[in-house]
Amino acid sequence: MPLYEHIMIARQDISGAQAEGLIEEFTNIITENGGSVVSHEYWGVRPMAYKINKNRKGHYAMLRIDAPSPAVQEMERLQRLHDDVMRAVSFRVDEHEEGPSAILQNKSGRDDRRGGRGGRDDRPRRDDRPRDDKPREDAPAAAPKTEE
Repeated sequence: MPLYEHIMIARQDISGAQAEGLIEEFTNIITENGGSVVSHEYWGVRPMAYKINKNRKGHYAMLRIDAPSPAVQEMERLQRLHDDVMRAVSFRVDEHEEGPSAILQNKSGRDDRRGGRGGRDDRPRRDDRPRDDKPREDAPAAAPKTEE
């Protein structure tokens, strides 16, 4: 049978237990249609790149599926009808990766992409820099005031 990786985003205002319940619900749909869910990962509440239905965050989950195409299509159809699921996408893969996904391996977020330089917090803020009361030499002189 074909292998799939399926990622879904649920609304942020449901609880973590309800999000896990959604995973179980869609796992049952796959098994009822002749497939199996090899593994699933709950990634937690994560911020999104843009708002979806006035939500800035969402419950993310990934399912690794071994199922025929009609089973995956049925699951996607039911997710489109479900009020708590905002987005879902399935990818057909040649093989499932062993171990946790890249999201769970790097829980620190974007720190590894900064190249070890550290974040913005390492620099002093503009207000904290020392100031000179002397005017800069290259600054233009102020125009004299005229009385009328």
